[in-house]
Amino acid sequence: MIDCPNCHHHNTAGSAFCAECGVSLLAADPLTTQKMQPEHAAAVAAPKRPPPIPVVAPGDNWVTLHLLESGDLLPLTERNEFTLGRSTEGQPILPDVDLAPYQAYTRGVSRLHALIKRGIDDVVLVDLQSGNGTFVNGKRLVPDEECVLSNGDVVSLGGLKIQVLLNSS
Repeated sequence: MIDCPNCHHHNTAGSAFCAECGVSLLAADPLTTQKMQPEHAAAVAAPKRPPPIPVVAPGDNWVTLHLLESGDLLPLTERNEFTLGRSTEGQPILPDVDLAPYQAYTRGVSRLHALIKRGIDDVVLVDLQSGNGTFVNGKRLVPDEECVLSNGDVVSLGGLKIQVLLNSS
C-alpha cells in the first residue's frame, strides 16, 4: 500500500496517482496551498480589457487587416482589390491574402472566401459564396453582394475575426 502524502488515502502498490485526490504519488512533498497577497489577488481578478485599436501609420496602404487573435497587422497596398482565403497544397488558384498561417482551415475559412476592394469613396467586402459565411459586425453577408465597410468593423470569415482599419489619407 502507498499512502497519499496529500489526503492519506491508501492506494494500491505501484500507483502513480492517488485514486482519491489525483495527486502524484511519485512526488515526495504533499500539495500545499499558499495564501495570495491582497495586491496580487486584485491583479489576478482584474477584468481583461479588449485590446485598443492599433494606430496605423500613414503610408501606401488603403486598408489594414488586424487579426484579432494574433494581433498581426496585414497592410494592403498597390492594388485596388484583394481576395481573402487560405491556400492548400495543389490548389491551382491562390488567394491574394493567404490566411492559412492563422489557422484558417480549422476556423472554416474557404480557399477563396471573400473579396475586399477599394471604390472611389468607400471600401467594400463581398462574400465569394464561402462555405461558412462572411459576417460584418455579426451580420451575415449575402453572397456576391457588396457591403460597405467602416473603420473598426469586425469581419468574420467563418470563425476567423479580422478588424478592418481604413487609412483616411
